[in-house]
Amino acid sequence: MSTRTKEEVQEIWEATLAPHRKYNRPPRLTKSEKKLIGVGKDEGRATLKFARISSRKIMIVADLIKGKNAVEALNILKFTSKAGSDILAKLLKSAISNAENNNSLSADNLVVSEVYANQGPTMKRLMPKAQGRGARIRKRTSHITVVLKESK
Repeated sequence: MSTRTKEEVQEIWEATLAPHRKYNRPPRLTKSEKKLIGVGKDEGRATLKFARISSRKIMIVADLIKGKNAVEALNILKFTSKAGSDILAKLLKSAISNAENNNSLSADNLVVSEVYANQGPTMKRLMPKAQGRGARIRKRTSHITVVLKESK
């Protein structure tokens, strides 16, 4: 990776603040530019894709832990008897360890800032029904993301 001077980093940072001339949005940064500027250094993030559970079921549990302390959120998930609580607990532990190892943040100061579950691809299956007919069964999947930020 090439080393850049402070002036070049400052120029990239100012380019992110300037709106796009056509769409009035800031331009998208590449992964290396984000790393240079330090975007995401105050957070821990974990993503699970293609989880075999509906996103609606996950969001019921996710709403319980939004805005809570990370350790408190783990305790809430431990005693919640919903389908998605085990999946979210494992994902939350992963986000905590990502924040500690990658960004050297303390687990005591982390707060669950974002939890969202987007709908993934649906697997379609057929179940035999009466008179030779078939009924479609939809096996839904979801993409789940947990973002932890440091409390101030």
